Amino acid sequence: MNKRPLIETNPYLRDPEQFRKALITNVATSTAVETGASIASIARTLTGSNKVEPVKKPQRSSR
Repeated sequence: MNKRPLIETNPYLRDPEQFRKALITNVATSTAVETGASIASIARTLTGSNKVEPVKKPQRSSR
């Protein structure tokens, strides 16, 4: 079976801008959980700018 790399098969990874936004969101939310810092401040640090688009907060579980 010929395996293709994930970057070739996943449509979200094909668009570099969309990939970068998703990566920053992923790292910022994970870091916020570990450090207690705000997601927005971590995203600003990662992008190196003062303007950051709002990050969608995950929906709470009904449990």
